[in-house]
Amino acid sequence: MATPRPTVGGSKETLHKTNSEPLRRHRQHLRTRGTPVSKCFLNLDGYNYVIVASPPEKKKDGQDEAAPPPPPTSKNGQLSKQGSLTILRRTNSRSHGGRSTRLSSEADNDTLDAIDLLHDALPAVDTPESCEKAALRLRSLLRHLQEGEVAAAVLQQNLQYAADVLDSIYVDEAKRQVGEEEDELSEVEPDAVPQEVREWLASTFTRQLSTARRRNDEKPRFRSVANAIRAGIFVERIYRRLSSATFLQLPPEVTKILKRVDDWRFDVWKLQEASNNTPLRCLAYELLNRYGLLHKFKMPPATLETFLTQVETGYCKYKNPYHNNVHAADVLQTMHYMLSQTGLMNWLNDVEILATLMAALIHDYEHTGTTNNFHVMSGSETAILYNDRAVLENHHICAAFRLLRAEEHNVLVNLSREEFREFRSLVIEMVLATDMSSHFQQIKAMKTMLSLQDSSSLDKSKALSLVLHCCDISHPSKSWELHERWTTQLLEEFFRQGDKERELGLPYSPLCDRNNTLVAESQIGFIDFIVDPSLGVCGDLLDKVASLSAPQATPTISEEPHNEPGGPIKRPVRPGGIVGTEVRRPWQDCLSANKSRWKERAMKDAELRAEMALRNEKVNGNSAEDESDDVIKEEDEKEREAEASGQACNEESAE
Repeated sequence: MATPRPTVGGSKETLHKTNSEPLRRHRQHLRTRGTPVSKCFLNLDGYNYVIVASPPEKKKDGQDEAAPPPPPTSKNGQLSKQGSLTILRRTNSRSHGGRSTRLSSEADNDTLDAIDLLHDALPAVDTPESCEKAALRLRSLLRHLQEGEVAAAVLQQNLQYAADVLDSIYVDEAKRQVGEEEDELSEVEPDAVPQEVREWLASTFTRQLSTARRRNDEKPRFRSVANAIRAGIFVERIYRRLSSATFLQLPPEVTKILKRVDDWRFDVWKLQEASNNTPLRCLAYELLNRYGLLHKFKMPPATLETFLTQVETGYCKYKNPYHNNVHAADVLQTMHYMLSQTGLMNWLNDVEILATLMAALIHDYEHTGTTNNFHVMSGSETAILYNDRAVLENHHICAAFRLLRAEEHNVLVNLSREEFREFRSLVIEMVLATDMSSHFQQIKAMKTMLSLQDSSSLDKSKALSLVLHCCDISHPSKSWELHERWTTQLLEEFFRQGDKERELGLPYSPLCDRNNTLVAESQIGFIDFIVDPSLGVCGDLLDKVASLSAPQATPTISEEPHNEPGGPIKRPVRPGGIVGTEVRRPWQDCLSANKSRWKERAMKDAELRAEMALRNEKVNGNSAEDESDDVIKEEDEKEREAEASGQACNEESAE
């Protein structure tokens, strides 16, 4: 609407009226640094308007009269008041000075009584008239409720209309102010931002908004929240630059390899070579930074570096072929895949994600390279300390938390007491669940839990414990090159234990006898009875978690990797790597392929054993024949000697 500039100095200003009834007009004059400023507060058609007018500042001496005026600067999204007329529209229900200007208060009782709450035509929720209609109907409802005369259906219909109007206002503001902006915020799904993150953003980046709300009792605008998230992204970028300069310096080759850390077939051996045998330290830092945990829990840089270095040293303490820092890095990367590529992380809070990664990090810390059974049978000090129960698992946990107690290693120093208790409880339960003696009870309990219809019965600690257990035994589900190398390393560790058992006079543990272990058959059995069923239950668990945590959004189209047979396949993919309602299971193809290879090797081994047995039989048969001939010859010789002796005796008797 056309609004002439108000006269400076307090004279009355004129506003062109519309056909709508003008409501309330108020004027306040302010003087700032000698510059007169006029404000007019107007409530019109259900909206509050603030009109701010100020004349241009006087030109300084010597200023070029022909110079064009400087462009208006902006502050917090508002135009500069120098020599301008600014009109702000407010949708709040309070006027200047805190005095109520509710539209409904202007309607008299007759107007409210004349409203037909059930049959009156209602304007569309996205029209300017809808706010006024909704306000009048709410006031009318309140009046009728005081008299107890409103039916439930009428109440529901009108409240629904008012709610739709409010939703339309916020959607309209979103489209008008941030709809065309192309930044990282536009790619963020609303449900992907946890409530605690929203609260943190609001309290950290909207202090001016909070002040205004206390002053005007206004609700925060959508634009304010958008600006807060955008500011959060900006701060995160700055922090990451600083952290990259402050924390570990990763070599370029390591950084290149870590770009594939989201791949199920990630080659941790390449990371070991590129990082000079520090794969666990590099990978742990990368993941803690990726999940924002370094910043969230304010981990001191020097403390983090010394802690990760000490953990890696502990894994190399006994120089194990299998249970070493490379195995720990492999389990940590597999756990990251489960968190990031299946949507599992959307189900967890920050403390739970930290506990999950830390449990994978320390789950075999200071492993001795021998089994729990060996410790029990040999009566080791560790077995005595933990009463023969989950001997190694208890040691991993105890040694790791003892390390965290030291000031120079305590990366959890800034966790609150409640956060630390939650963290410690979850880590203990997860690491204890890696004890293979509890495998079948764990699988059975999870199957029972998944069979229940009540989704609230899904226990987070037990679910995460199963996921870590599956990550710990997952090497048969990786590509053949990785799996074969892991199998060789593991069997060598078993054989070393068998050598110790022979020296101590103990019976061989399963798969620990170098001379009588069937490698291919043992791996087929391990896949059939342990790994495949476990990952099957884990996949069902992840499906259920995905159904609980995945945002209800329209599926998008994503391409599968180009190396699949038949080229790229387009499928509907939900956020977090969820295809339709199911989680991708890349381990299935690997398990099947590896099992086929072991079967082929088992057949070849069987043929070789048959040939060796036949050869041994022939050798043993020839040896038996030779022995028989020797016996016959010996007996003949004895007979000849006996005959000669008898003849000599007869001759002596005759003489």
